[in-house]
Amino acid sequence: MTIPNITRRQALTGAAAAMASISLPARALAAVSAATTPAAALLDTLAWGLLERGPTGATALGVDTGAHAALRGKLDDRSPAGVAATKAFLTDALGKLDNVERTGLDAGTLTSLAVTQSAFRTALDGMALPYGDVAIGGWRNTPYVVVQNVGGWLDVPQALDGDQPVRDAADAEYYLERLAATPALLDGETVRIRLAREGGLVPPDFLLDKTISGLTRAIAEAARADGPLVGPLVRKAAALPGLDAATLSGRASRIVADGVIPALQRQLDEIRLQRAVATSAAGMASRPHGAEWYAWGLRASTTTRRTPDEIHAIGRAQVAELQARMDTILRSLGLTQGSVAERMKALQARPDMTFGTDDAARAKIVAYMEGKLTAMRAKLPQAFRKLVRGNLEIRRMPLAEEPGAPAAYGGPGSIDGRIPGKIWVNLGDPSIHNRVSIPDLVFHEGIPGHVWQGEYAQALPLIRSMLAFNAYSEGWALYAEQLADELGMYDDDPAGRLGYLMGLSWRAARLVVDTGIHALGWTRDQALGEFVAATGLARSNAVSEVERYCSWPGQACGYKLGQIEINVQRDRAKAALGSRFDLRDYNQAVVDGGNVPLDVLAQNVERYIGANRR
Repeated sequence: MTIPNITRRQALTGAAAAMASISLPARALAAVSAATTPAAALLDTLAWGLLERGPTGATALGVDTGAHAALRGKLDDRSPAGVAATKAFLTDALGKLDNVERTGLDAGTLTSLAVTQSAFRTALDGMALPYGDVAIGGWRNTPYVVVQNVGGWLDVPQALDGDQPVRDAADAEYYLERLAATPALLDGETVRIRLAREGGLVPPDFLLDKTISGLTRAIAEAARADGPLVGPLVRKAAALPGLDAATLSGRASRIVADGVIPALQRQLDEIRLQRAVATSAAGMASRPHGAEWYAWGLRASTTTRRTPDEIHAIGRAQVAELQARMDTILRSLGLTQGSVAERMKALQARPDMTFGTDDAARAKIVAYMEGKLTAMRAKLPQAFRKLVRGNLEIRRMPLAEEPGAPAAYGGPGSIDGRIPGKIWVNLGDPSIHNRVSIPDLVFHEGIPGHVWQGEYAQALPLIRSMLAFNAYSEGWALYAEQLADELGMYDDDPAGRLGYLMGLSWRAARLVVDTGIHALGWTRDQALGEFVAATGLARSNAVSEVERYCSWPGQACGYKLGQIEINVQRDRAKAALGSRFDLRDYNQAVVDGGNVPLDVLAQNVERYIGANRR
């Protein structure tokens, strides 16, 4: 079980959160006062019910204040009992949603009710499977509760470092409470992965090898005063007068030594037992209930009923089309020998495209990312009627996370702006970043991608912003890359445009590789060969990508299918409106409509068309 990934989809609270809304922006206050109907009150109650089950989400939102302040010191219950309690909550919630009076409700509230029902039903379908972690209205669905890129061993350090506030003595105590709750979270996961192993499910051996390496490193670093658990508290407390950072460090170190490290060791011991019986089979097809799990994973991640064969064929066609476009640009740069992928690798390796591999290179990478974001901000009035702040910072991922993580990921910050949105960038191996690939990356993760879209979501009721749909979220982020091209960001940067097309082909190749791994029985090496041939990405980058598809079956398919649908709807609006069509209005309708399944996106666009025909 995973409560919604709030760090990507921040939100605005309803009437029940009025006590916590003093510092919210004006539009947030307006939304709070608008939650007056029984339907709106129910949606708000359900949102807070989810936050009780995922307290770090409340911290990321900045709403764990006032009557909800105690959430700041809690973690979610990842034990079998915790999963059972969440299933009961969702079942009860669906009964209430089915019975709520809809007569006279506005379109926005009706959509919120439908979206919530869809997310809860999909989550319950996933929880009916015999194993796995289900994201309730989120993107990270996985059959493996703990693996190289999944689990509390990664989630807790990142929450403490990135979102956990330490502004006074009370905050310091909440930090220590959350740290003290970590062993129970870890042990709950360990019980579930042991039960999965006893039922015949273990991850592939190559994922377990990285998990063992990562957990071993996490244990070694955990007790250090500058480590990922104690260090954030010491650093944050040291900046405040009146807090004794040394005393807090000692207390935190004892909690880690007495509770967290033993729990991490118990988890590592179980992972080693799994490794002893693991095979190199990469996909779900070889695992018990694997076909059933993958069918659900695809449905949850794409919000469609497309079959693996359909998705595979779409990916093949898209890769061919994109490589033809890339070939034309490569030839214009004098790169004519070899496959598109080989030429792209050669381009990215050129000295004028790379940054180096030392700490100075890491600083240059971040500076280059920031420069691209600054240039993009000036273009945004051409694409949107209403501009949000785009409040973000670029941060390096926690070191233990980097070996199993993608090149970057991002999302918006808290609703009051005190916690900025973030692009978490993987700087473990700086060579995976270059001037070809970085522009596309920052537009996807930051502006006008995840951070930008997430801030529009903050103007919606809390439940709508929390319940995110992978195909919309990632489809929008790919569409944001497309907007960057349409807005002229690559007019004088052919290498950057190649990076953008490479990124699109990368996402198209995901359709091919994800279905290949999980439905067609591909090996890891076969998947890597297909992926590198289709994209030209460095193998070191491709490895983490392909292994991510192994641990999150279906998730990678949401990107391209979502972008395709956003463009289908745009073309429909252009045809219907003719000269009345304005890109700014269309984009505004898509972001203002919120994070929705793709069929609801079509309904929102239909309303936009109807309103603009007049």
